[in-house]
Amino acid sequence: MPLTSTDWLDKVLAENKLKAKPIAAAITRANKQLFKAFDQNLSAFKLVTQKSHFIDRILTHCFRHALSEHALEICALVAVGGYGRSELLPGSDIDLMILLKEEPGKAMEEELSIFLTFLWDIGLEVGHSVRTIKDCVTQGKADVTVITNMIESRLICGSLKLYDNYQKAISKDQIWSTREFFEAKMEEQLQRHQRYNDTAFNLEPNIKEGPGGLRDLQIIGWVAKRHFDATRLEDLVSHGFLTQDEYKTLIEAQNHLWKIRFALHRLAKRREDRLLFEHQLILAEEFGFESGENNLAIEQFMQQYYRTMLRLERLNDMLLQLFREEILYAEQTSPSIPVNERFVIKNEYIGVINEDVFIKQPSALIEIFVLLQQQDCRGVQATTIRLIREHLHLIDDAFRQNPKINDLFMQFMRSDTGIIHHLRRMNTYGVLAAYIPAFEKIVGRMQYDLFHAYTVDQHTLFVIRNLRRFSVPEHAHVYPLCTRVHDKLEKTELLYLAGLFHDIAKGRDGDHSELGAEDATKFCLQHKLNRKDTRIVSQLVRSHLKMSTVAQRQDISDPDVVHQFAREVGSLTMLRNLFLLTVADMSGTNPKLWNSWKYSLLTELYLSTRKVLRSGEEAAPDIEEIIQENREAACDLIEAHHYNREQLNQVCSKFPGEYFLRHSAEETEWHITSILNNPESESLVVMRQSSKTHMTEIFVYTEDHPALFSRITGTLSAAALSILSAEIFTTSDNKAIDSFIVENHDGEPLSEASNIKFIQNSLLDTLQNREIFEVPQNQRLPRQLKSFHHTTELNFKQDYLNRRTIMEISTMDRPGLLSIVASVLVKNDILVTHAKVSTYGAKVDDIFYISNKNREPVSDQKKLAEFSAQLVQILDKDIDTESSELHVMPAESSFRIN
Repeated sequence: MPLTSTDWLDKVLAENKLKAKPIAAAITRANKQLFKAFDQNLSAFKLVTQKSHFIDRILTHCFRHALSEHALEICALVAVGGYGRSELLPGSDIDLMILLKEEPGKAMEEELSIFLTFLWDIGLEVGHSVRTIKDCVTQGKADVTVITNMIESRLICGSLKLYDNYQKAISKDQIWSTREFFEAKMEEQLQRHQRYNDTAFNLEPNIKEGPGGLRDLQIIGWVAKRHFDATRLEDLVSHGFLTQDEYKTLIEAQNHLWKIRFALHRLAKRREDRLLFEHQLILAEEFGFESGENNLAIEQFMQQYYRTMLRLERLNDMLLQLFREEILYAEQTSPSIPVNERFVIKNEYIGVINEDVFIKQPSALIEIFVLLQQQDCRGVQATTIRLIREHLHLIDDAFRQNPKINDLFMQFMRSDTGIIHHLRRMNTYGVLAAYIPAFEKIVGRMQYDLFHAYTVDQHTLFVIRNLRRFSVPEHAHVYPLCTRVHDKLEKTELLYLAGLFHDIAKGRDGDHSELGAEDATKFCLQHKLNRKDTRIVSQLVRSHLKMSTVAQRQDISDPDVVHQFAREVGSLTMLRNLFLLTVADMSGTNPKLWNSWKYSLLTELYLSTRKVLRSGEEAAPDIEEIIQENREAACDLIEAHHYNREQLNQVCSKFPGEYFLRHSAEETEWHITSILNNPESESLVVMRQSSKTHMTEIFVYTEDHPALFSRITGTLSAAALSILSAEIFTTSDNKAIDSFIVENHDGEPLSEASNIKFIQNSLLDTLQNREIFEVPQNQRLPRQLKSFHHTTELNFKQDYLNRRTIMEISTMDRPGLLSIVASVLVKNDILVTHAKVSTYGAKVDDIFYISNKNREPVSDQKKLAEFSAQLVQILDKDIDTESSELHVMPAESSFRIN
């Protein structure tokens, strides 16, 4: 052990009473020994304990030499918080309380000041408080965090009598009874979990504060100490709260988290409890993981971490339920309410009547969750939770193929209440992974990108939660159309099963949609769904990405695109289910990337497709007829503003027909009335918040010129706005009628009037300048993006029917990306007519509809190749955050012309 032999420390302290440099050197030497021992695989938990005891000796020495003998008799140096638990990591603060018999005089204040200053001089980061016992009682009564900090204290040196009096003063007999303390800590945990979306399975989890983290473990220790006066978690075994196997599981999980946290502090060279992307990569390698064909080293490392968190979460759930029954209900004499011959409800919690229930009738492992849906109870008794976990081995192939059990599971999925709440419980207890073996493979599985914010299993549960919310009245205002569509479904369980299986094949070799559809088919047939219902579930899983892809990556204002999508969907039933699944899937993937703009795209595609399916149209749509209908509808609206039809026809006749295809009548009304209301303006910039997308819309009307698009996008980028969509048209008299949908860096519309005015003025200034906008070369990548690198891929498709070329760009996201692309396009005499922007975390897949100066497709392959080379050279660059200089990366991009 690295710090057991301390002869060298005795010598240093004996020779250097209060000399900072030698003692600081001793601390540095000890840290190096700890790191060496850690690299030799010594227990991280033992190492943090040893560091605590080492620091005890340093502090004792300093305290005794800084204070007079009289001061030492009337005060005590006390370790509190994590240091009180003897848990000091490389970057941990040292939390101290200086306990005084009475208010300090001037002499003692000076001595304490010398002591604390010296601690900083030797490199110790100390958090301290100076209190009398009266202060401790007053502040402890007022704040559960303060009392928690104090009850896990240790005396380092000073007056033992004073410390004993302090412990008596803050005991549960004096302040914070066990019941009060337990209820306060439960509320504290609830609020803390909510800050992390009630899941530990976030992309960059907090190893200490997140659900299933070390803080959950500490809560168990705090309650045990308050209730039992327990000093170790092992004491819970003797009190009958933990079995020996559970204690072993708990300690193994704790040690694993301590190992990661120790390595994390060493890596960050400071206190750091977030597993950031840049740390995950390094730690995965440090912990010996190697990448496989379908599983990166970092994904393996994080899956092990998430599964450890899940084990702690399960134990935390069971132990706190045991405490709840022991502390809150021990004195209650409420009668047991029989549910059936297997289960009973007592104190609002369901439990088994006999411990052999699951052995005699294994189907009860599923039945209990059905009963939870039906009965008015708050949860499961702790002893029953333990029995469920102990009998998971009974869920074997025979169990899974049992018709009675299959019926119970489908009864659960068809329930009107409690599906997601108890599906989560089923997952927490391990039943879901046992009943559906394919689900077990995605438990804790992360995808190394910024798009998928949660592990696959947690994302799946979020998707089902979102689907259920479409049926709940209090959520109807969020997505009213989804609520109306959900009400039309005849069999909602088919939709929920599709949600359960849509990502179940993630991480396997092959297309996860196809493999998941096969799993879903087998499951449905086994559970006696008819062939029609089975096909619906299977097709939903197979096609669950189709609608989002079409909405975000194709031109859904093109009737041909909508008709093709309608043919692929096939029926209104499938369309309704697919729409709901897509909204639930996209909104449950990453809250920061989901917005009302994406929802509006899905809504538009749904409504357009529904119209086609209802009409039963098979022939190609008449584009000219649609354009005329849209134009007439817009003119009808504008006439209400007291403009006559002749005026409107003069304006509309200059607009290209495609403009009316891409804009709704309401949008056209806004654009044209803005022009007519400002007849003297050479350049016009108007902004509003769209009632359809709830994002900020910008309309620009000015003299057209080739560099206009690059200047507008550059100006918006410089204002830290993200462009979600761009529509670029030119009238017959060379006026640009450009419209943009934008959001701020928080994914919200612009709300401050001053910000809107600033953007308008900036754009008006921009319109006077015809030079190509040069993107600033010192823009830094956001921290998270630095951990990823996606080389640029370009793909060109010729759309001769619409006289344009479709350019698809897949590349790294970065500030000002759209403006960079626009600048290169202008330099190559290529025009943009339409742009669709899709961000998937660190990667973007943007689509530009381009043409040459003659408004024809860009068909010259040599020109496209030259343009591509220029764009790739600019886009595939790495930004040095220290010097802010641009360094050209090797070009590994692909370039395809279809």
